[in-house]
Amino acid sequence: MGGISIWQLLIVVLIVVLLFGTKKLRGLGSDLGSAVKGFKKAMGDEEQDKKDADFEQQKLADKKEQGESPNQQEQDKTKDKDRV
Repeated sequence: MGGISIWQLLIVVLIVVLLFGTKKLRGLGSDLGSAVKGFKKAMGDEEQDKKDADFEQQKLADKKEQGESPNQQEQDKTKDKDRV
């Protein structure tokens, strides 16, 4: 009794199509799709950045264990730039 039948859904869809038109609805759908793709890409990039940051921290920890300071690598890069 409280459910929505298929006929009621068809009437609602017909009214929406008549009000907005098919071109506007198609454009809305494509905009929504591109927004979802962009969101998924941003989430994937964020996870990749976290992995990169974890790798960098591990690399710095390994350098400390070997006795080389983390700033030594930066100093070496600066020296190389000065030479050029």
